[in-house]
Amino acid sequence: MLKTGILGATGMVGQRFIQLLEDHPWFKIEALAASKRSAGKPYKEAAKWHLDVAIPDSLSGVVVEQIDPKIIDEFDLDFVFSAVPSDIARQVEPQFAEKVPVFSNTATHRMDDDVPLVIPEVNSEHLDLVNVQKKRRSWKGFIITNPNCSAIGLTVPLKPLYTEFGINSVEVTTMQALSGAGYAGVPSMAIVDNVIPFISNEEQKMEIEPLKILGRFKGDGVEFADFSIFASCNRVGVLDGHTESIFVKLNREFEIAEVKEVLNDFTGDPQRLKLPSAPEKPIIVMDEVDRPQPRLDRNKGGGMTVSVGRLNRKGRLLRFLTLSHNTIRGAAGASILNAELAYKKGLMG
Repeated sequence: MLKTGILGATGMVGQRFIQLLEDHPWFKIEALAASKRSAGKPYKEAAKWHLDVAIPDSLSGVVVEQIDPKIIDEFDLDFVFSAVPSDIARQVEPQFAEKVPVFSNTATHRMDDDVPLVIPEVNSEHLDLVNVQKKRRSWKGFIITNPNCSAIGLTVPLKPLYTEFGINSVEVTTMQALSGAGYAGVPSMAIVDNVIPFISNEEQKMEIEPLKILGRFKGDGVEFADFSIFASCNRVGVLDGHTESIFVKLNREFEIAEVKEVLNDFTGDPQRLKLPSAPEKPIIVMDEVDRPQPRLDRNKGGGMTVSVGRLNRKGRLLRFLTLSHNTIRGAAGASILNAELAYKKGLMG
């Protein structure tokens, strides 16, 4: 068993890490770390628990540590998961990566040219960037990031379409769940009877991150995919599950039946390697006219499957709807799957 610590353990994503890592066959939570305000308290007192499952008994009484690289030696950690805010990540993630691997859910280092931005089914070969990163930065460890929660829901179905048909351009409108902003992120009086048509920095992430993920690994860097993405991001009154309305102009003619087959048949290294957190099917295509829906479909594949529906076409323009669980596939689950793949590829020592 590899020993791991969770940085930002008291937040929404930190709580998902705790939930998803309970009884993990390869990884054991050894340390919980958070801000100075939470440090020194038992976890059950430091964290305002928001999930619909109980805090694991084995961790409820664990004393929260302050985020500091010294916990690596104190707890003999093999690696860490990071769910800290971007401004904190800029300082502490490199400090941890000097010694151990860091699997980050934070945006800070995603676009660094030597940092892999990975969805394991989509671009597992990008993990080899860590060799460039370690040599350049003289680190024993490394940083591997997972994408923005909405970018994951977009990029997973784009991958098989890009491979099979080629992509000219993408337009996407998101309807993003409240949990993506954190428990206190959106005031109730702001979202009830309302849609908020702005999420800070979200559209920029949606328009650039998929191009890196779908880009070609060249040994010492990534050549970004060559098509345009135009995004509009909205916050809606849904607890979990990001819905996205996507229009893709493909490079060749197609039939809807062909698209459905390509999406349904899509798998990747996590399925081939039978990684513990991998869904059997990364994509499920739904034929019902009113699906996918967040309440009904966000937990498919343990929250790791992207549901696709409402497929239609006009010429070479394909329209469809996606739904993905933003704090599982879009956050903690994505980081865990990255760590599992890195472990199987021999990057964890």
